[in-house]
Amino acid sequence: MVIPVYRGEETLPQLLRELQRLTYEQQTPGGRSFRVEEVLLVWDRGPGRSDEVLRELAEEHSFVRPLWLSRNFGQHAATLAGMTSSGGDWIVTMDEDGQQDPAFIAAMVDCAYDDQAQLVYGKPTNPPPHSWFRNVASKTVKKIFAGALSEGGFAEFNSFRLVLGEVGRSVAAYTGTGVYLDVALSWVVADVTTCPVVARQEGREASNYTYSRLFSHFGRLMVSSGTKPLIFVSWLGVLFVLLGAGVSVWVLYQRIAGELVIAGWASTFISLMLIGGAVLLSLGIIAQYIGATTNMSLGKPLYVVVRDPAMTFDPRVWDEGKRSHSP
Repeated sequence: MVIPVYRGEETLPQLLRELQRLTYEQQTPGGRSFRVEEVLLVWDRGPGRSDEVLRELAEEHSFVRPLWLSRNFGQHAATLAGMTSSGGDWIVTMDEDGQQDPAFIAAMVDCAYDDQAQLVYGKPTNPPPHSWFRNVASKTVKKIFAGALSEGGFAEFNSFRLVLGEVGRSVAAYTGTGVYLDVALSWVVADVTTCPVVARQEGREASNYTYSRLFSHFGRLMVSSGTKPLIFVSWLGVLFVLLGAGVSVWVLYQRIAGELVIAGWASTFISLMLIGGAVLLSLGIIAQYIGATTNMSLGKPLYVVVRDPAMTFDPRVWDEGKRSHSP
C-alpha cells in the first residue's frame, strides 16, 4: 500500500484506522485470502504538520513505514518512490484525503484474478465531489488519453490502483522525469480492468488545484505519453498546405476570369492569424518535447529519498532513533 502525503494531517489517522482492519488475513467476496502487509506513507514536503502525524502513526502502527523525500516532487513522483520501496505481491496506491474507500480493495483483488489483469483501477459509480466543469474536463482528458495517447486499453484511470508488484516496481524503477505513472503503466501492462467503487467526500476542504495547474498537468500528460502528439503537428501542417493550395487555385481562377478584387487588410490579417497561430502551436508542442528531453539528458532526478529530516535537525529525535535501533 502506497500513499503519497502532501497535507494529510487531518485525514491520515482515520484512513489508517480503516487500513488497520485489512492487515489481518481475511477473505475477498470471491473467497480469496489477502491482507495489507505494509503501508508506505511518502512525505512529499507539503505544508502543515503532516510530518509529525507520520511519526505518530509510525509509532502507533507497526505496519506503517514513512518514506521521506528531500523536497516536493509531486504526487506521481511520490507514488513512484513508494512503489520502488514496496515489497508485496500486489501494490495498492491511493490518495490521502479519504475520498477512496479501502473497503473496496478486496473487490479489486477479485477483479484482478477474475479478469487476469495486471492492473485494476477503481472506477467510481458516483460523480466525484468536484464542480461540474472540473468533472467534465476530467472525463474529456481521460477520453483523449485513452483514445489517442495511451498504448493500452486505458478507458479509465485514476490514483486508486491495484497493480501487480513486479510490474509496479519495474515501472517505478525506470520511469523518467516528467512521465506520469499511468502513462508508464500503459507502456508495459498487457491487461487492465476496472472495479466499481463508491467515491466518498474528502475528509478535509476540497483540493486546491487551480484550473491552470490542471491544464498544466494535461499538457505534461500529453508530452509524457510519447510522440503521438507530434502527429498532430504533422497533420496540422498538411491541413494548411491543402488550404493554401485551395486558396491559390481559387485566386488563379479569379485572375484568369478577370473577377479578381483587390484583397483588403481583413482577409490578410485573418490568414496571418490562422497560419501564425498554427505555427506557434506547433512550436509550443515541440518545445515541450525539447524541455522534457533536456531534463532527462541533464540527469534531473525524479525524486530523492532521505532520512527523516527531524533526525538531522532535532537531536532528540536522533537520539530516540539510535535507541530504538540499538540491540
